[in-house]
Amino acid sequence: MNAGPGHPSGGGGRNRRRRGRRPPNQGGRPGGHAGRGGRDRQQQSGIFTAPMDHNYRNNGNHGRSGGRGRGGFGPSYMQPEPEPLPKTSEDASSKIFAFVDDLFFLAKIQETARKMNVKVEFVKTEGDLQEKLKGNGEEKPSLIIFDLNNANAKPLTLIPKLKSKLKRGTSIIGFLSHVQGDLKQKAHDVGCDMVLPRSAFSQNLPNLLRRHGASEESTN
Repeated sequence: MNAGPGHPSGGGGRNRRRRGRRPPNQGGRPGGHAGRGGRDRQQQSGIFTAPMDHNYRNNGNHGRSGGRGRGGFGPSYMQPEPEPLPKTSEDASSKIFAFVDDLFFLAKIQETARKMNVKVEFVKTEGDLQEKLKGNGEEKPSLIIFDLNNANAKPLTLIPKLKSKLKRGTSIIGFLSHVQGDLKQKAHDVGCDMVLPRSAFSQNLPNLLRRHGASEESTN
């Protein structure tokens, strides 16, 4: 009777002891792995922590330098507004014409021209431009501006006509959305001298109007 109860308990005890032994042995292995894992983690900590701190500092510096870069780039792109030209008489002929019907850019060009003391004539069709040019006599326009999204003006059809007629004496500048890469290429192909995104056109507008609106006397 002692053996009977003792056997199960002994067997259970041995089983428990065996199971008790295995974990230390098995645990020793994982313990070793755990130790290595700990060292790996330490190494990883050492590997990653320092570069992370370093990269963080660099990223911070890049962010600051990037900010300075953008700040430094801004003035070269967003040029300061130039000095206005000397005022001319109201009946002076215009040297700049614009095929622009977008109300925002129409108002912007008008306001900038007023500040620069430059006269800009807005035209809708080729016929309108021809009528304006007749009043100028033999003087050719210095600049023609096209909103390349102005469908009524048919810029891709009209630009090559004007370019062949006016030759190099007239610059033709078009503006469009920055995502219209195909239209930009087509405008260049038909003879547009310069094609600018709307933002760049707005920022460079004072200089463009001043340069092309200046008389020969004021440029000499």
